Amino acid sequence: MLAEIITIGDEILIGQIVDTNSAFISKELNKIGVQVYQITSIQDDKTHILQALDNANKRVDLVIVTGGLGPTKDDITKQTFCEYLNDTLVEDDKVLQHVKELYKIHAKHPLLPESLYQALVPSKATILHNKFGTAPGMWMEKDHTVFVSLPGIPYEMKNLISTKVIPRLIENFEFPFIYHKTLLTFGMGESEIIKIIHKWEDALPEAIKLAYLPSFGRVRLRLSSKGTHKEKVKSAVDFQMEIVKELLKEIVIGFEDETTIVQQLMKEFVSKKKTLSIAESCTGGAIAEQITAQSGVSSFFRGSIVSYATKVKTSVLGVEESLIKKYTVVSKEVAEAMAIQSTKIFKSDYAISTTGNAGPNKGETDDEIGTVFIAIASPSGVISEKYNFGQPREKVIAKATLKALEMVRKEILKN
Repeated sequence: MLAEIITIGDEILIGQIVDTNSAFISKELNKIGVQVYQITSIQDDKTHILQALDNANKRVDLVIVTGGLGPTKDDITKQTFCEYLNDTLVEDDKVLQHVKELYKIHAKHPLLPESLYQALVPSKATILHNKFGTAPGMWMEKDHTVFVSLPGIPYEMKNLISTKVIPRLIENFEFPFIYHKTLLTFGMGESEIIKIIHKWEDALPEAIKLAYLPSFGRVRLRLSSKGTHKEKVKSAVDFQMEIVKELLKEIVIGFEDETTIVQQLMKEFVSKKKTLSIAESCTGGAIAEQITAQSGVSSFFRGSIVSYATKVKTSVLGVEESLIKKYTVVSKEVAEAMAIQSTKIFKSDYAISTTGNAGPNKGETDDEIGTVFIAIASPSGVISEKYNFGQPREKVIAKATLKALEMVRKEILKN
């Protein structure tokens, strides 16, 4: 089955919001063997919507539309579906009652007449109950193509996809088994990885596809295959993944959806009964944010100081002013001092520190924009590295954050 996702809303096209709905829907459809052929974002315009629906009908079996289902005049999806399907709007008693109940429980003002519009639905549509909102999901069909219309609010859409759309698709259609497995690597670029695995890649069976998914400081390798025999498909992909995992064993941290670098750190720190703290300057708290996004890290992570200003490095962290005057704030010596002071303040076994010029201006030193010193203090001493992560600022911070996590991982694995 081929599917197309259509998102409706001027707010997406002008960049006011990011379309996260399509990513979620694609992932959920892929899990059951539905291949997403195209994702389209369009205006809240009747002509544009009609054209998009007609084009999708010609090339796919399933069309999922999100957005344009509110009670305001610019939300015209339902009327447009009626025109496209030669249908009319009718009042649905269950939807109407649901709208009234939601207003009674949650609203601080009387039920507005406009809100009752949500109970009007195409007469040919099968209603998908939206327990979290007033706009129902709708399942419609034309020329053997299924059209599903969902609200654009992410948590409402996600619940409808998971509890209504996916179960209904499984009940009514048969799908091939699609299997993806993604290996996570850290600390080596795509071109270097290709040199190591190119012979293996050239020998991959035709049914198995390899994708390189690079990002700052890491590369994900995804193997994909599909077929009617689930165990055969899984076995073939798993076999190939074990080969490439062995080829890249020095930089492998695990599999996506099974582990992250922070989970790996937590495993090592907890098992060795060691603790970690951070002193960040140019990364501005980004490393701590990465770590604390994972639940359970309080078992090893003590805390962080964002010593962004030079004065904070001396007054809070306790870095000697003479050291900064001699080597400047962006230096190996200051980075190492920051890491050591962090272990003292937090009484941690290990510490990460960063100091550098993230840009766009050079700041207090003459070092090139993109220059970052990262230091790791450990029971064995302190090490540091100098990097130049280029520009822009976002890239520098992201790459420095990932490199710092990679460096502390290497240190904890040594001890």
